[in-house]
Amino acid sequence: MADNHELARLFEEIATLLELKGDNPFKIRAYQSAARFLEELDEELPAFVASGAMEKTKGFGQAIGQKVREYLDTGRLSFYEDLKASVPAVLFELVSIPGLGPKKALQLHEKLHITSVGELEYACRENRLIGLPGFGAKTQAKLLQGIEYLKKHQGRFLLSEAWPLAEKIADFLRRLPGVDRVEVAGSIRRRMETVKDIDIVLASDQPAALQQLIAGMPGIQQVLSQGPAKVSLKLVTGINVDIRLVRPEEMATALHHLTGSKDHHIALRGWAKERGLKINEYGLEAAAEQRLAVQDEPRLYQALGLPFIPPELREGMGEIQAAAAGRLPELVKESDVRGVLHVHTTYSDGSSSLAELAAAAQRRGWQYLGITDHSRTAVYARGLQLETVLEQRREIERLNEANPQFRVLAGIESDILADGSLDYPDAVLAEFDFVIASVHSFFRLSEADMTQRIVTALSNRYVSILGHPTGRILLAREGYAVNLDAVLEAAAATGTIVEINASPYRLDLDWRWCFKAREKGLLLAVNPDAHAVDELDSVRFGIATARKGWLSAGDIVNTRPAREAWALLRRKRP
Repeated sequence: MADNHELARLFEEIATLLELKGDNPFKIRAYQSAARFLEELDEELPAFVASGAMEKTKGFGQAIGQKVREYLDTGRLSFYEDLKASVPAVLFELVSIPGLGPKKALQLHEKLHITSVGELEYACRENRLIGLPGFGAKTQAKLLQGIEYLKKHQGRFLLSEAWPLAEKIADFLRRLPGVDRVEVAGSIRRRMETVKDIDIVLASDQPAALQQLIAGMPGIQQVLSQGPAKVSLKLVTGINVDIRLVRPEEMATALHHLTGSKDHHIALRGWAKERGLKINEYGLEAAAEQRLAVQDEPRLYQALGLPFIPPELREGMGEIQAAAAGRLPELVKESDVRGVLHVHTTYSDGSSSLAELAAAAQRRGWQYLGITDHSRTAVYARGLQLETVLEQRREIERLNEANPQFRVLAGIESDILADGSLDYPDAVLAEFDFVIASVHSFFRLSEADMTQRIVTALSNRYVSILGHPTGRILLAREGYAVNLDAVLEAAAATGTIVEINASPYRLDLDWRWCFKAREKGLLLAVNPDAHAVDELDSVRFGIATARKGWLSAGDIVNTRPAREAWALLRRKRP
């Protein structure tokens, strides 16, 4: 699907370039939407166009449709090339810094003649931004933090970008002649929230003969190295792919080794050594260097006297001891989800209607859908005034009357104000089926003040769920300063559910804290924070986070039937 990903990248860059030039916001969003659609398209781009499906797809009007055809015909986009030539290259680099928007990037370029991120860092450390209109000491310090963050995470990719791409590559490899088995390994298989590269293990009786076929795979920008045991590639998307070639009898131990993590392997080698065994990427050996045949990973662990440890748990966090004691949880599955509870519609900042989202949720086999548009303080997101709340409530009632087999819950995502109060009075909050309370402003409060702010909100008897608890944006923004341990303690004490926001840009609560929330006996909710129909599918990333955090279906409120979930959402109310 190289064409899909490459054209999506070009459309995303066009959107950024248009923003740098101050172009029409609707035009910018059109290219962003088209890029998002192409990334998720399951068929090859030529087939999508040839079938006539493009003309029937929302967002692919005449202008974008012409560019798709030009790209298929020529492999280029003249509009993109002209646009890129008209914008200084440094601006494109500067806007990758968290907290630096197009207007300020242009100002830095024009007023201070900044031509690289390195020059900007030097200018900040020389305090040259303090006298610049619209900047100042605080902005300068924030930009330095953004540059540090950029350097720290450079070369990393979201799980949501790498995982689907890895699966598509694996599917391509499975169709090659002589291939016995192909599996995705590495940090993707362990469902880490961000990854550096894609690791794949390929088993064949003649692995060396497959080198040229692999190197000829579509979507490759560069063949980094090629040998009988491994082929390393750089894709046009910028991510590297390592494909390890092994014989079928080596598959189980190679897959296990290349899945990781390092900490899990260290602990497992110690466990094996105590039992007179030796484990490495080539197999399992007895003390007398006798190689033991291992057909698959479950039997590998069995040979070590352990039950199978799922890949998500292999992080050296006591999983071996838990397995030995029979204390590994039965991890939650996507199929356990009965409904979701954080969805935005066109009433606020969503792009799909309430009815469209309800129908899409029902198609996914869910029993209920919680609508949680933004509250009135969120002016930037067209937050709901009271008259709009009533209008939406009437539509929800009509949908529920027309379809008693499916339940739309009338919720709200209410902003937590700086003092910990919510932006509707209790009398209004009481009319909602449930309330998600979230921080959307005043991110720079001290840790003590932010902690107190959230703890105060949790004490409100109408707050059902704490939304995206740390406010982080992966690869873009660290979470705000907060004592999360104190927040989770307050959630447990007040009976508040904590969200695992499944947006692939958030995955917040982090899986490491899911592990701790489980120990505190907290109930969690896996929610997509969807703003469009296709974003409902982000639940899979939230479930991956929940599994990595050792959570079972019983730990998650929206694995329950509608009536039981509704009662749990309202358990704090008198």
